[in-house]
Amino acid sequence: MKPGVLLFNLGGPERLSDVKPFLYRLFSDPEIVRVKWTPLRKTLAYAIATFRRKTSEGYYRQIGGGSPLRRLTEEQAGALAEELKRRGSDVQTFVGMCTWHPFLHEAVDNIQRSDVDHLVILPLFPQYSVTTTGSGFAVLRRLLHERLSSKKLHIVWVPSWPHQPTYVQSFAQAIERELRNFADPGKAHILFSAHSIPERYVREGDPYLEQTKKTVELVMDRLGRRNRYELSFQSKIGPVKWLEPFTSDIIAELGKQGVHDVLVVPISFVSEHIETLYELDILFRKIAQDAGVQNFRRVPALNSDPTFIRALAEIVERSLNKSG
Repeated sequence: MKPGVLLFNLGGPERLSDVKPFLYRLFSDPEIVRVKWTPLRKTLAYAIATFRRKTSEGYYRQIGGGSPLRRLTEEQAGALAEELKRRGSDVQTFVGMCTWHPFLHEAVDNIQRSDVDHLVILPLFPQYSVTTTGSGFAVLRRLLHERLSSKKLHIVWVPSWPHQPTYVQSFAQAIERELRNFADPGKAHILFSAHSIPERYVREGDPYLEQTKKTVELVMDRLGRRNRYELSFQSKIGPVKWLEPFTSDIIAELGKQGVHDVLVVPISFVSEHIETLYELDILFRKIAQDAGVQNFRRVPALNSDPTFIRALAEIVERSLNKSG
């Protein structure tokens, strides 16, 4: 058996000149903009990208001129390969992105050129949503059918892993490290912040909300439930109703209540990108300051944290044992 792992994430613009084409690809996704007629959806995507371009460029300019997501994902892939090698498995890793380089089709081409015969498809979205994992799976199924149907390839799809014990442990450890920076760690309010999705998707059966809630509860179990905590949502786009409460509103309300110590946990994000580096660290930090929150801190995204990489390795090993 020659195993491989395809890690995939959303992707992000690496330069300011990438922002508009990135936005166009993002909003062309039928799971993001639910317009069935493709020409109309692409027209809307172009209009949205044009309208949002300057604002988004301003955000990326404030975090260094581009997203670090590709670099961080490639580092995760390298660390995963090393961890699996240390555990006795020679596994080739591949990286693909839904909306920017290296695109999923580029990853599939690399797989086609390899001698891999068992493939684990592992989304870097712990909690399943049709807007992320579901969208990526749909593209990958089409690509694999078109380009690899003649290749003998056993594929294991990992739809979600919100309960994976070592993943939960990695977040609990990261939270404990940050809590030590507060004068009284037990008084810090832990605010879990997840990417929002339209409420309609949840009503239609998307498990994202329930899986995210479960992850939060498991993390708090690990922490011994010593702190007040709650779950909120960020990154709303468009006029439809999205999951609430919004992280920005909760931060403002905590300030009004006289809460001085707030620790934000990016629970649905495993890598730093625009939502953590700009939205949480810059935009929401300003909201916290204006609201009177004196000590506002954020848990770093997991990135290549050794415990998190061990979690990914365990997921891969379990998947390969099933396929073997």
